[in-house]
Amino acid sequence: MMTIYKPNLQSKVWRLIPVLKASGYLQMAIDHWLFQQHQQGKHPPTLRFYLWETATISLGYHQKHWPEHWQQLTWQNQPLELVKRPTGGRAVLHQGDLTYAVITSELPENRRVAYQILCQFLIAGWRSLGYELQYGTAGRGYIHNPNCFATATAADLVLSDGTKLIGSAQLRGNRTILQHGSIRLTPDAELFRQVFGLEMPAPILTALPPAEALIPTVIGALTAAARSCFGGEWVIKPLSDTELETIVQQYSTHWQVS
Repeated sequence: MMTIYKPNLQSKVWRLIPVLKASGYLQMAIDHWLFQQHQQGKHPPTLRFYLWETATISLGYHQKHWPEHWQQLTWQNQPLELVKRPTGGRAVLHQGDLTYAVITSELPENRRVAYQILCQFLIAGWRSLGYELQYGTAGRGYIHNPNCFATATAADLVLSDGTKLIGSAQLRGNRTILQHGSIRLTPDAELFRQVFGLEMPAPILTALPPAEALIPTVIGALTAAARSCFGGEWVIKPLSDTELETIVQQYSTHWQVS
């Protein structure tokens, strides 16, 4: 079994932001603002979970090309939102998923080791729900595929049958890391086919509760695992109206793709 370096997180005070449903551009703006605030020493390490107001495609920060028809697609009579992420990687379809974001610092410079430290709570949380996750094994060939969930790299987590459950990406700077990722729970196969033009098996999560209890159950398990893995003191604190106003004023439509 691989030994994972553990930084001194026990003395930290963590902020846990309750689940928030909002537009894609606002979610990306919140993540980037939290990253900058922590980078400047103005905000504690943070864990948050969020949902997307409408079906959205998020593009990796350096992703320059994507199919033109993406901007003409609709889902439940609403156009798909197209946004940029502050992190790298390929396009992700956000529909029927839960997204997490961790912002912290003082982790090793080695990117793979940092991923493994931050993914510990995901692995532990899903284990408590009855699922064993492993890291993906795809090589650099993934960069030629516009679909993030078509391959699973060492930064991603897969089920025992190899199906990718969680795709993650990072932004790093001045010893601060933002890691966020999409957890596929109830994706719509037809929408996925319209976006990426291929069939992809959805995760088979038979041990989980019905839809109305699914999100709270997963968040509860992952939150408990984060407290155990990262230690420290945890303070539950929603984003305030003032914080949200500041984020909107600073970023406006910065992460939207026109």
